[in-house]
Amino acid sequence: MTDSLPVGRTTDFGFAKLMPDVDRERAWLLTVDGAPQSYVDLDEPTHLEFEYARRLGHVLDLVGEPGQPLDVVHLGGGALTLPRYLAATRSGSRQDVVEFDQGLLELVVEHLPLPDGAGIAVHAADARRWLEKAPADSADVLVADVFGGSRVPAHLTSLEYAREAARVLRGDGVYLANLADSAPFAFLRSQLATFAEVFEELVLIAEPAVLRGRRFGNAVLVAAHQPFDTVALARRTAADAFPARVEHADGLRKFTGGARPVSDADAVASPEPPDGAFGIG
Repeated sequence: MTDSLPVGRTTDFGFAKLMPDVDRERAWLLTVDGAPQSYVDLDEPTHLEFEYARRLGHVLDLVGEPGQPLDVVHLGGGALTLPRYLAATRSGSRQDVVEFDQGLLELVVEHLPLPDGAGIAVHAADARRWLEKAPADSADVLVADVFGGSRVPAHLTSLEYAREAARVLRGDGVYLANLADSAPFAFLRSQLATFAEVFEELVLIAEPAVLRGRRFGNAVLVAAHQPFDTVALARRTAADAFPARVEHADGLRKFTGGARPVSDADAVASPEPPDGAFGIG
C-alpha cells in the first residue's frame, strides 16, 4: 500500500477496514464490522501490537530450537500478523493460512502484500474442513485464531476437532488457540476439559483480572504432548506492558474444576463479548 489512506470493503462476512497508524509509518489496523481484528507493521513484522498476539508470539518463540524454521498451520488469517512474524523470526518456515472469508484475504494480500519468499500459502476455506483433509504429522505448530463475528465457532471447540488438530500435529507439536470468555468461564473451562482429553500438557495464559473474573478478555490455550517451558514463558509474559499469568499443572486443573469435554453434538460458540469489550479507543 503506497498511500496512508483508510480502505474499506464489504467482504464475504462483514465490512473490513484498513486504517493507518498515525504513529508508525507503514502500520495498519484491520477492523471487521468495527471490531479490531489485526495489526501489522510492514516495516517491522516482529512488532505485535495486540496483547494476545504477543502472548502467542512468546509461545512460538519457545517452540523447538530458537530461530529454526517450523511447519505451521494458521486457522484464521486476519491481516496475517503471526505468519509475517514467523517469516521474520524463523526464516525458511513453511506456513499455511486458512481463512474462511475470501474477500478479506484478497483485501489483505492486495493492500498489505506479503514479502517475496515468505513461504506463506493462503487458502480460502473453512478451517475444520481444511484441517480434516490435511496430512497427518505434517505440522510443528497449529495456531487457531478464528472468530465468526466476535465468537469462536462451535465446530472449532469440540473433542472431534481437538483430535483432528492432534492428528495433523507431529508428536512434539504444539497447539495454540486464542479464546475469549469471562466468569463463570463455562466456555473456557469446557475447552480445557476438551483438550485435556487429547493432549497431556495444557497451559493457559491470561491477564490476572480476566482469570479473577473481573472482566471479559482473551486467554491463550497451549496444548502439547510434551512438557512446555512454562518458566521461560512466565518470564516473558510477566515482562509485557500488560503482564499475564501462566497457569498449568495443578493450578490449571483447579481452574478447570468439574467441566466436561464437549462433542460436536453439544458444542457451542464462545460467548458474545459485552459491548465495548474489544472496541477502539
